[in-house]
Parts: sequence; structure tokens; C-alpha cells
Amino acid sequence: MSDQRLIRYDTADAQAGGQKRPFAKAVRAGDYVHVSGQVPTANGEVVIGGIVAQTEQVMANIIEVLAMAGCGLEDVVKVNCWLDDARDFSSFNAVFAKHFAANPPARSTVESRLMVDAKVEIDVLAWKPL
Repeated sequence: MSDQRLIRYDTADAQAGGQKRPFAKAVRAGDYVHVSGQVPTANGEVVIGGIVAQTEQVMANIIEVLAMAGCGLEDVVKVNCWLDDARDFSSFNAVFAKHFAANPPARSTVESRLMVDAKVEIDVLAWKPL
């Protein structure tokens, strides 16, 4: 039987200006790891570039957070994606497909205005038994 306690992995990085954000990068609940929505930031700043560069940064951030919980992209079972502009879908999808070619998860993708000057935000749910 798996351990059902909650494990919180690090608090979210400080945003630009050093303000601490009040949520965890990921939370393990038993065999599931919930990764908070990742935007294309590095060192607290949104990366410069279009949807391809920003999606690559988001994927790098997701890989880093999953690693904290001993997971990789192969453990991801569900992905939620938000695009600032639906016209970016094909380019976004090409980057996504590259990262999930061997182990495609279930996915939802919607167009939505985002909080910062980001073109994409992604959260994931991974399954990795303890």
C-alpha cells in the first residue's frame, strides 16, 4: 500500500521584484504528483521569444519540477495547457510533440488570457508509485 501523506516540493520561485508566491511547485499526494502551472520564466523573468522559445522554457521548468519528485515526462498522465493566442497552436504542438513523442499523456488545451507576458502555461499530473 502506498504512503498517502502529502509532500510539498519547494515553494514557487519569487517572481520579478522578489515577491514570494504562496504555492508549492509540486505536491505529491500518494502516487500522484501535481505540478503547478509553469510559465516561461527563467530567473523570475519571462523569456524573450515567441511560442517555440516560451514552450521550450515551460517544458524545461516542468522537467525540473518533476525531478524534485523523482519523476520524468514518462510519468505524466495528464496535461492542461493554456495558450494566449490560438494561432500559436501548431507551433506549440510541435514542441509539445517533441517532448512527449514516446509517452503521450491525456491533454486539454484552451485559449486564455494569461497573467504575465507569457504565451503559454502548462500544468501536469504525474503518476509514480512510491
